[in-house]
Amino acid sequence: MSQARPDSPCVAICSTALGDEVCMGCGRTFFEVANWVMLADAEKEKVWQRLEAHWAAAGLPPPWLARDR
Repeated sequence: MSQARPDSPCVAICSTALGDEVCMGCGRTFFEVANWVMLADAEKEKVWQRLEAHWAAAGLPPPWLARDR
């Protein structure tokens, strides 16, 4: 992805706090959300790539790109 990534894909609409296994805001799993700060850079990169592919396949921009607008 050509645009700079933020520190986290979080967009402050976390549905995992409500019991969802996958966050409807950013697309991370409950495990990824809960452990993000402890994940190694290589693990985070895998998550970023999966999320970017997910949002591209859905024909939508990644939500973290719009969070500061």
